[in-house]
Order: sequence, then structure tokens, then C-alpha cells
Amino acid sequence: MARLFGTDGVRGLANRDLTADLATKLAQAAAIVLGEDARARGIKPKAVIGRDPRISGEFLAAAISAGLASSGVDVFDAGVLPTPATAFLTDDLDADFGVMISASHNPAPDNGIKFFARGGHKLADEIEDKIEAAMSATPLAPLGESVGHVQRFADAEDRYIVHLLRSLPHRLDGLTVVVDCAHGAAAGVSPQVFTDAGAKVIVIGAEPDGTNINEGYGSTHMSALQAAVLEHGADFGVAHDGDADRCLAVDASGAIIDGDQIMAILALSLKERGQLARNTLVATVMSNLGLRIAMKEHDINMIETGVGDRYVLEEMRAGGYTLGGEQSGHVIFAQYATTGDGILTGLKIGAEMARTKKSLAELASVMKIYPQVLINVPGVDKTRVDTDAEVQQAVQEAEAELHGTGRVLLRASGTEPLVRVMVEAADAGTAQSWAERIARVVEKQLAL
Repeated sequence: MARLFGTDGVRGLANRDLTADLATKLAQAAAIVLGEDARARGIKPKAVIGRDPRISGEFLAAAISAGLASSGVDVFDAGVLPTPATAFLTDDLDADFGVMISASHNPAPDNGIKFFARGGHKLADEIEDKIEAAMSATPLAPLGESVGHVQRFADAEDRYIVHLLRSLPHRLDGLTVVVDCAHGAAAGVSPQVFTDAGAKVIVIGAEPDGTNINEGYGSTHMSALQAAVLEHGADFGVAHDGDADRCLAVDASGAIIDGDQIMAILALSLKERGQLARNTLVATVMSNLGLRIAMKEHDINMIETGVGDRYVLEEMRAGGYTLGGEQSGHVIFAQYATTGDGILTGLKIGAEMARTKKSLAELASVMKIYPQVLINVPGVDKTRVDTDAEVQQAVQEAEAELHGTGRVLLRASGTEPLVRVMVEAADAGTAQSWAERIARVVEKQLAL
């Protein structure tokens, strides 16, 4: 039987894969596992619930609240808030755990449920497995005053906004920014925070109706932000995804600044101010070669993890590092957040522009982006990708020709019989040529 939890919680098509019944059972199981310590101390567990504005989030939040309260958990319903806000509030309230209902950058019909442990940290795989196993157990059924309360977390948004402003190293006075909220969870917070930080703010994609999240706006649809930055003559723009744990940016010319470039800018800023712990940036194997070269040129160490912000987070916690993230715009500031925070990232970009008096294009020029070609090869035995002699020979030939000016990465999909072939090179033609050649070898050698 397939594992219920994926790389970022439980996701699926709302009301088919992710039903009210499943949400209730997940909540009851979470109450057993994540509320155990509180019950051992003779007190009711506390949980914070947040959601993005998808229409299905309303019934899922109600189902989760019912499952938790009926299991003796006091529920603090924060309403529509970004994922990093739910993580922060779990810690700020000293709650036993948090629940976020969101499918991030996915379209509106999808949804997801993920849990945060005490302190606002993502769950380890073994804890998720315990919750999944507890779904088969008899639910807790306290009586009388032992039943949990469900209450509105009235000042949740204000607490989060104050936290963001306190983390700001420099005000944004004099800057004009376009904020694209993806018709998602950032709509109620991001424009307000940028305004409070001193920027002149133009807002787009901030009219969520429950069905338009990520539709034509946000970090997966950057053209609207590019056009708005040019139209208004803004200094820069930031684009969030549906739950606002990501941030991509646009400079004054309309050029996109991705997560790798953002990390390069902020790593150098932290180093200059003596705040880059152990002089190290944590990124994934999919980060652009240009990021590695830029970090090396500025004597910054770079640690690579598997793909997924949870692996970046695990490495950061294990090593005590302060900055990490992904090319997709998940950027993590360990001093202020336990997960990627797109609003915080946007504020940090603006603060560095204000501090240095440099344009975003000038700041981003610290890193050259190497052409990167990714080809998915389906219908293959992914288990042999690292051992097949012909495949490995093709990789070695490519690396010998690239000779430090590029790289090859083969990754097996975690969910389907598919291998991803990624090649970076100094020019796009070379990257495309080698990616196609290696993909053909993979298809031939590993065909099912």
C-alpha cells in the first residue's frame, strides 16, 4: 500500500482523494500522536489551523477542527494565512502542533494537509508514519469538559505581521514594489507588510475568490508581474505562490530573478554583516551551477541536499546554518522561520536594495546563470540509473567534455518509473545536445 504522506504532507483532489472523512481521521490520528506529551502532563493539547483561500479549505478546516476537538484538542483557527505564518504561530502560541491546509502552487481543485510539530517544525518521516498508523486505532473520545474548544485566533495575522517587521534589517523607504499575491494566502498580509516597511506598493493577484488561486498570477505565472513592474516603473516585484512559502522576483527591466539568484544575493549580504553561520549556504542538487561558482568566488561554502525544502531544513537544523533554499524560491532564514517564507524573502530583497543603494539587477549580477536543460525519460527502470555501465559511460563522456564548465545530474523520480536528465553547460546548445544524448541512452538501456 502506498504511503499516505508525500514529500509535503497529504495532497490530492479535494472531495475525491482528500475528503472530509479522511481529514477528520487524519486529525484524530494527529491528536493521538502529536498531543501525547501534553496529555502526559495532564493538560489539553493545543493546535493552530491555517489555510489558503481555496474553497475546499473551508470544509477541510471544519473537518480537521471537528476531529481535533472531539479528541480533546483545543483548536485555534487562524483562518486564511500563509504556510510560514501557521508555522510561526504554532511556535508563538506554544502550541503542541499546527495544521496547514494548502496545495501550494497547485490549481484550486487540489488541496493538501500538512502538520507542524511543536516549535513550527515539519514532521520527520517516522512521526508521519506514526500518524498514518494511528488512523487505524480507536479515536480518543473524551467527555464533558475534556472535549476541546474551537476558537478564532483573532490576532493571528497581526502577530505574524509584527514578527515580519521585526526581522527586517533595513526599511524600504523610497522603493516601489509590485506584489503579486497569486490570489492566495499572501493577499491579506504581504501588501500590508511591504507598506508598513516603508515601500510604495502596487498590488496584483490579490482578489481570491476560492477558485482562482494561482490562476494567471503568482510564482508559476510571472508574466503578469513582469508587465506590472514595467507599467508602473517599479524598482522590483515579488511573486508568491498560493500559500506564500515561495518568492521569485523581477528587476526593474522585467527580468526574472529566481531562487538561486536570491540566495546568492542574501548569502553575500549575510556574510558581509557577519550573520552567515559557518560561512555556509545550503541548497539542493538542482541549484544552478552558477550559484556554486559564485559562492566559491566569494569564499562561501555550499552544501547540497536532495530536492525538497524539507531536506534543506533538515541539513540546516543539523548543522546550525542560517540560510538555505531552492531554485523555486523556497528560501529559509533559520533565525526567523522554520520553513520557507516568501513574504520574508521579498522583504529581505528590498532591504538589501535599500541598504546598498543598488538595483536588483546589479545585486543579481553576482551570479551568472548557466543554461540548464531538463529531460524526463518515462517508462524506465529507475533503480538501475546509478549502476548501468552504458548510462554511466555517457555521463562520464559528457563531464569530460564539459570539464568544469558544466555538469550532469541524473535523478530517479520518487513517485513514477521516470528518470530526470539534467545538463548544465556554458551555452544552451551544448546543454541541449548532451541532455538529448544521455536521455537516449537512458531510454535504451533502462527500458521496462
